Amino acid sequence: MTDPRDAAARYLANRRSGDSADGDEAVGDEESGTAPGIAAAVDRAAFIETAIQVAIRRGDFDDLPGAGKPLEGLGAHHDPDWWIRRKIETENLTGLGPPAILLRTEDRELNDQLDLLGRESDVRDVLEDFNRRVREARRQLQGGPPVVTAPRDVDAEVAAWAARRAARLESAPDEPVRRRRRLFRRG
Repeated sequence: MTDPRDAAARYLANRRSGDSADGDEAVGDEESGTAPGIAAAVDRAAFIETAIQVAIRRGDFDDLPGAGKPLEGLGAHHDPDWWIRRKIETENLTGLGPPAILLRTEDRELNDQLDLLGRESDVRDVLEDFNRRVREARRQLQGGPPVVTAPRDVDAEVAAWAARRAARLESAPDEPVRRRRRLFRRG
């Protein structure tokens, strides 16, 4: 058996001398009795392995991003639409994707959106619109990921919103209360 480094050096010498790839495949390894195509494949594999080892010694693979960290998504449940979710997240795309994924994302952020609202009627309108879109997405027969987002109980969410709002007001009583100014047109 030949040393892979010798085989890689032979491969490089043949390449530099101008031999074509056809010439490499036509010549077999006389010592081991391998077929010509196999000898060329072994030489290529040895060359690649040698190039990798040289790059490691030079430090080309040091300080790569993610070095020493676990691979993302290992051990989690299998999601057939992982690639589209990752693309949407990495590109910060909004409004794109299957309704099931969009609704899950909106559901996660819905409490924060509700907390920005000042009136109970606005909170109810947002929740009713969200529930309507969840029901529509569940009725779709176009395929895609299943809609697992549940509609929200409007009365319970309004009560939770009011409790969060009261807690915010109690924690910061010194802040001035903003009042809306009404602008009247004079005709």
